[in-house]
Amino acid sequence: MTDFTAGGAIFPRLKALGVDFVFCNSGTDFPPIIEGLAQAAAEGQDLPQAIVVPHEHAAMGMAHGAYLVSGRGQAVMLHTNVGLANGAIGALNAASANVPVLMMSGRTPVTESGRFGTRTVPIAWGQEMRDQAALVREACKWEYELRYPEQIGPVLDRAHAIANSTPKGPVYLSLPREVLCEAYPGDVSAPPSLAPVTGAPNLADIAAAAQLLAAAEAPLVIAQRGAGDAASFAAFAEWAEAWAMPVSSWWATHLAIPTNHPCHIGADPGPWLAEADVVLVIDSLAPWWPDKHPLKTDAKVIHLGPDPLFSRTPIRGFPAHLAIAGETALALPALIDAMQDLPRNAAGIDGRRARIAGEAAKIRAKAKAGAMGSKGKGLTKAWVSLCLGEALRARTSSVFSELGTALGTLERTEHNSWFQEPHSGGLGWSFPSALGASLADPARLSVATMGDGSYIFANPVACHQIAESLGLAPLVIVLNNAEWGAVRGSVTGLYPDGQAVKSNRMPLTDLGPSPDFAAIAKASRAWATTVVSPDELPKVIEAALGVIEREGRLALLDVKVVPDVPPGG
Repeated sequence: MTDFTAGGAIFPRLKALGVDFVFCNSGTDFPPIIEGLAQAAAEGQDLPQAIVVPHEHAAMGMAHGAYLVSGRGQAVMLHTNVGLANGAIGALNAASANVPVLMMSGRTPVTESGRFGTRTVPIAWGQEMRDQAALVREACKWEYELRYPEQIGPVLDRAHAIANSTPKGPVYLSLPREVLCEAYPGDVSAPPSLAPVTGAPNLADIAAAAQLLAAAEAPLVIAQRGAGDAASFAAFAEWAEAWAMPVSSWWATHLAIPTNHPCHIGADPGPWLAEADVVLVIDSLAPWWPDKHPLKTDAKVIHLGPDPLFSRTPIRGFPAHLAIAGETALALPALIDAMQDLPRNAAGIDGRRARIAGEAAKIRAKAKAGAMGSKGKGLTKAWVSLCLGEALRARTSSVFSELGTALGTLERTEHNSWFQEPHSGGLGWSFPSALGASLADPARLSVATMGDGSYIFANPVACHQIAESLGLAPLVIVLNNAEWGAVRGSVTGLYPDGQAVKSNRMPLTDLGPSPDFAAIAKASRAWATTVVSPDELPKVIEAALGVIEREGRLALLDVKVVPDVPPGG
């Protein structure tokens, strides 16, 4: 094996760490990386797949989506400070969602002459920063600047281990070009020197939580970020029914329980929270709306998850009488097992189960009736959600919804079948995340649903180019109301009787005239069409899915939904 430079050691080392994909947007800092990659390939080194991504925000989104469906953290390579700045929103999203991403970017050369790899063109002076890592420091668990070539192996090992340790999250490594050009003395394919730390729960806390929940007369479970892995997802659904635990999906970013489960009470925890004596909060940043959802003064609240107190969040005042730290896939089954042999009031649980199932059925029926009835207004988000759920029922799929379709109205029943935008709100997330998911699991249909503003933020020209280049075929649905609908909703919520609502004029929200989104997709040879009629939508969705399944190319629907008009507007 020929000697490698530090730049050439990166890809073989990442493969040794279990990284499948490196999403790259290269720049003038990349020559030692590109030369080293070519050298490693020529020598038959086992390498992760290098993915050329024409925009850094898309690279971060793809790494995010690949992790969500595979459970394996990926790597991203960005171009110096400017590329890192483009990737910063993705870093915020990854941090908010506890997604491990090993971020790297070049650093403009420090030296002006006399070293191989030193500064050449004026951009090397223009990209100099006093503190480049500051662009992503608050979003990252760890950051470092490579100092010596022999560090590259140990530093990558450390970065990967920290990113994948509980609670997971992004890390950042800065790579000066001169250092990358120097010889690396280590073995690029040696086994990793560090293992991630997987957090497991304190068993005494598990036992205490089990006692509280088993004795509860009016329990409530609120879950935002799923129920762990596939096995714990299935066990959680069985446990909820066995113990008659109502489960709310308030602002859920991951599916925790099938939406048609008899104990799934939908998104609104309010009525149940008002009477709850014990509340189990599963990995939920903000489990209810403090000003809207009152909690009984004597209620006991249990928080369970990788970081139950959400230590990255400066202000978070939700009570936690018991906090259980650990990966949800370990902590939740431990809690279920601890309750298995505890005494239970069978008659009381049976009665509670019947009541929950009855209320849950009413909630589902009301949502479906509302979606059906909304057709009279034109194309609505509720109708799109209902139609998409029907079309996906027999297909293994993951929906990545960003201010798009609504969980519940859109039926979802399987683990990893629903993801919503992270609570950080970095727009442009769903489209590249669906691309990353398609890459990581080609057998799974990925669906990205988003508002028109989110589609614009996703850098759609870049995303469509990626899809065509890699042969990725997600279904992309743009719910196009030609406005910032979320901003309109926020104004309506704060000022329901204000002038903006009364006049139905919302300054600073108009996105018209809307571009021809179907034409943007067609520029990269995607199948695309515009939908304007509620009655045509089911057939068009089926046609799009047929193209994806027969031809293996992306399909886009530009769905002209009606704006959300406030009552009286």
